Amino acid sequence: MKPAPFKYIAACSLEQALALKAEYGEDGRFLAGGQSLVPTLNFRLTQPEVLIDINPLTMCAGVQRAPSGALRIGALTRYRELERDPATARDLPLMHEALPHIAHPQIRNRGTIGGNLAHADPASEMPAVVLALAGKLRAQSQHRERWIAASDFFVGALTTALEPDEMLTEVELPPLPPRSGMSFMEVARRRGDFALIGVACSVQLDEAGHGRRSRLPTRPAPIRDRSSTGG
Repeated sequence: MKPAPFKYIAACSLEQALALKAEYGEDGRFLAGGQSLVPTLNFRLTQPEVLIDINPLTMCAGVQRAPSGALRIGALTRYRELERDPATARDLPLMHEALPHIAHPQIRNRGTIGGNLAHADPASEMPAVVLALAGKLRAQSQHRERWIAASDFFVGALTTALEPDEMLTEVELPPLPPRSGMSFMEVARRRGDFALIGVACSVQLDEAGHGRRSRLPTRPAPIRDRSSTGG
């Protein structure tokens, strides 16, 4: 199948991209890696009036360390870049463990973390990882910006807290607390298929070795942060 007709604009700056989103609202869609959007266009499940290509916005890609020690990941950062970055294995072992489960290498070469999180597919790996790590996401519009906790960002299947004029520009993941551990597992019919079920878990112990905090977001049930505290 072929997509319905649409207008294509390659944004030259973040300001232009946000201005276009403010102008078109829900009738405008951002094109990043396209691995989630293009199939829905071809099946005509999505029929935007305008497609805003944000691939030229290189300032929205890459990994930086914040003064707090948290890692800030630009929304246009490709999976493959994260997979090969030594900082991912050192500082984000849960993400490092989950990345090879995402589809196939060809998909990871193009897919972006921001596009994936904004798509909010319950069968996807990254929403569960960001929830388990208690991350937060930066949303920007033409006139404001705000940080949204991951537990508030994912409203339901394929639905987020982003407003029609907003763009997800950055993901921040806090440094790992002392005495913490984590694991990622999923079951699929074949390597690279959508998962039948998956789980990302993080656990923190207190000084006595008792459970202090745990997060266990599961998939593909509706993505919610099932956090608990205490022994």
